[in-house]
Amino acid sequence: MDREIVERAQRGDESAFATLAQERGDFLHAIARHILRDADQAADAAQQALVEIWRKLPQLKDPDRFDAWAYRIVVRAAYAEHRRGTAWRLAAPHIDRTTRETSTQPVDDRDQLERLFAHLSIDHRTVLVLKHYAGLRDAEIAAALDVSEGTVRSRLFYAMRKVREAMHGGSDGAGGDEP
Repeated sequence: MDREIVERAQRGDESAFATLAQERGDFLHAIARHILRDADQAADAAQQALVEIWRKLPQLKDPDRFDAWAYRIVVRAAYAEHRRGTAWRLAAPHIDRTTRETSTQPVDDRDQLERLFAHLSIDHRTVLVLKHYAGLRDAEIAAALDVSEGTVRSRLFYAMRKVREAMHGGSDGAGGDEP
């Protein structure tokens, strides 16, 4: 991220913030989508995160840490949207047609992973998304989630164990031990 753009946005420059939102908005939405597994909820979470980023941007102490700071905000927005969304949910699953048409992975494997991922807790989905999709290190994930690195490693361990069990045991990922 260009430090100058962040600094200009911190001073209230709306065009600089629009540039930030355009450059990072899709990625923030993708993180929310992977965590929530619902396109509409992810859009709401990403929008809420961008509003929060605009409001709190003047408080950001280190413009070079913008991305890590923004991840924390989008994760919190996704968690809040998850809490709101559990009140009611459509019975029909969302089908992402763009992924389905362009992927080279066999459909049945992808469907199995999709079902498994939907059954993981939001904490487990979040650490997997931040680790394997966003490419963050454990320390960065810990900072984004405001938890210890040990908690991150534990969540990653249990999430990956569930993934392995489901892939090799034929289960859909529901049940099992969860810290």
